[in-house]
Amino acid sequence: MAEEDKQIKDELLAGLQERRQKVEEMGGRESVDRQKKRGKLTARERINELLDKGTFREIAMFAKSRTVGAEIASDAVITGYGEIDGKKVYVFSQDFTSSGGTLSEIHAKKICNVMDSAIKQGCSLIGINDSGGARIQDGVDALAGYGQIFYRNTLASGVIPQICAIIGPCAGGAVYSPALMDFIFMVKGISYAFITGPRVVKTVMGQEISEEELGGAMVAQRKAGVACRSENSEEECFKSMRELLSYLPSSNREKLPPKIDWGDKPDRKDSSLFDIVPVAPSKPYDMRKVIEGVFDQRKGSTNYFELFPLFATNIITCFARLM
Repeated sequence: MAEEDKQIKDELLAGLQERRQKVEEMGGRESVDRQKKRGKLTARERINELLDKGTFREIAMFAKSRTVGAEIASDAVITGYGEIDGKKVYVFSQDFTSSGGTLSEIHAKKICNVMDSAIKQGCSLIGINDSGGARIQDGVDALAGYGQIFYRNTLASGVIPQICAIIGPCAGGAVYSPALMDFIFMVKGISYAFITGPRVVKTVMGQEISEEELGGAMVAQRKAGVACRSENSEEECFKSMRELLSYLPSSNREKLPPKIDWGDKPDRKDSSLFDIVPVAPSKPYDMRKVIEGVFDQRKGSTNYFELFPLFATNIITCFARLM
């Protein structure tokens, strides 16, 4: 009897492993190859790049769309939680290789689930958006799913940090949620954010415009002021997101963010500030050099994290450390 039970158990575990392996293949080899040719990472690679190694715990891995006959791995979104520098974060990453990362009823419920958990535990929420918008097969249910996500964005506003990376051609509902979040990161050359795409603009207005001109990373940062930073690569983007989180507490229940000793002495004096700031009030000077001199310094790296560096450049906003 014990041997028979063991055999049944082994068969069940083998079946589970087979299902897991199939899901981890996402949209299949051809779809993944197309993603790579565009110079983009897959949804799972992005999570591994962003989070501390080995900390990610996936939620609803085997979720399926209600659409009959639809075989879409994880319903085109990977959700779960993990750690960044030891801090717990909740994350979702849309999988463009599976049905273009489109949002369905179940897809939306998975995102709402991690949003609810992040709000309940006071942890940061990170969204990696790479989606073609609402999945037409789900009709009104997909649109209702967007409404549920937007509603949670408003509930989370001012309660937990909401951080987003737009890494793909996102239009319509796929960018409304990021616009309601606190910090938006984009990647030059592969990130696009617009209300509607160039084809619709041409049809309605008769004006031809490229994706880059309409909603590229530089346009979204410099002109619209929606993106807080536009990076040169996905790796740089995730590195910046990790740095931003280093300035924030691990949850909204903590009164202070963690202290980090960069080796700068509290009694350090910087006489160069007298040379930077001119005596004559009409003469300009570089305010960034003042920030570098006043706040804690670290060797070989910038000692502050700037937001919106190309938008409204008559003012500098940043995170920095003091003692």
